[in-house]
Amino acid sequence: MGGQDLNKKESTSKPSLVYRDGSITDKEYVEWLSELKQRFQHSQAKAAVRVNAALLEFYWALGRDIIQKQAESKWGSGFFNQLSLDMRTIFPNDTGFSVTNLKYMKRWYAFYYEQVANRQQPADEIGHQLEDVFPSSSGKDLDTTIQQLHVDEIRQQPADELEMPEIFGLVPWFHHVDIFTKSQSLDEALFYIQRVATEGWSRSWLEDQIAAKLFQAQGAAVTNFDRALPAPQGQLAQEILKNPYHFEFLTMKARYDEHDLEEALVSNITRFLLELGKGFSFVGRQMELQMPGGQTFFPDLVFYHIPQHRYVIIELKAVKYVPEFAGKLNFYVTAADELLRGEGDNQSVGLIICKSTDKTVVEWSLKDINKPLGVATYQLQEVVDRTVAELEQRQKQQDQDNA
Repeated sequence: MGGQDLNKKESTSKPSLVYRDGSITDKEYVEWLSELKQRFQHSQAKAAVRVNAALLEFYWALGRDIIQKQAESKWGSGFFNQLSLDMRTIFPNDTGFSVTNLKYMKRWYAFYYEQVANRQQPADEIGHQLEDVFPSSSGKDLDTTIQQLHVDEIRQQPADELEMPEIFGLVPWFHHVDIFTKSQSLDEALFYIQRVATEGWSRSWLEDQIAAKLFQAQGAAVTNFDRALPAPQGQLAQEILKNPYHFEFLTMKARYDEHDLEEALVSNITRFLLELGKGFSFVGRQMELQMPGGQTFFPDLVFYHIPQHRYVIIELKAVKYVPEFAGKLNFYVTAADELLRGEGDNQSVGLIICKSTDKTVVEWSLKDINKPLGVATYQLQEVVDRTVAELEQRQKQQDQDNA
């Protein structure tokens, strides 16, 4: 009876781990369960990518068909309305066939077609450009899925038969819409596609970066990296710097100095790291660099760029650049190499972020500096507001002149 009661109790109880072999521990099971979760989530993500890619390939082909068939001239000005009605009738549960979306499909394909035609490039050269932007096995910090994709899909073929590059399938549709409607060139469009695909940008973040003209700013700092660093490192280091840096997220008083600017940036360090770009890690503020003789120095901000394995020393200046700034930063970079740089680290670089610059003065002051230094400017919201107001006033004056 006792045995029967025990069996009955076991059969009606909630599922529980009642036996565990001595060779299997709770920790091992939990770790395995966590691994299963990650594997399943990864499979879901891969499935979502495949679904997105298939839909985008359809959109691409539909846009190409509309252009090739010269649909508007052949079937009249009401063509898009009719096609939208017909497609929604055939696929009533699909919301992607609005008139606006159909026109976007045409514009999407036309954007890349026109880039090929206008630049008089064979289609396969565009493929090579994409291969440069999205290397299939570069060793860079890319997701494994992206590494396995070859981006030479715009093959050697007539321009009006361009195939959608496979990498485009990693970018959501309305990200594409923002990119091709706001980019001025193929290079700019590919720049943002690469960022979205490799860094997982949200649409709102993409819109912010396009508005901030990240494509124009990236790598635009004035530097001596081409002389102070070995050839491959110089170009890579150049790409992690920008000009200008957008500090619109700061609220500064009317009169402020570099200490106030530093304080505000450290108080908003997460936002500042986002503005610096992917790969930066904050090491310290006013970090003590002690010389063998006991003398100490305190650079404003110290960061470490993880992908490039190098320290980045930043000095902030709330005034226009003067050559003396370079000499001080040159010393800080030397001290960082001597005191902070470890085995496996690349050479440290320095960056001065100041209120304004004279490009010639910057170039001449860096000409004979042996340490890799760069100079960039920053913008606050007040500067942006003033610039917008000036542009609006200029446009208003032009309208009056043309009236």
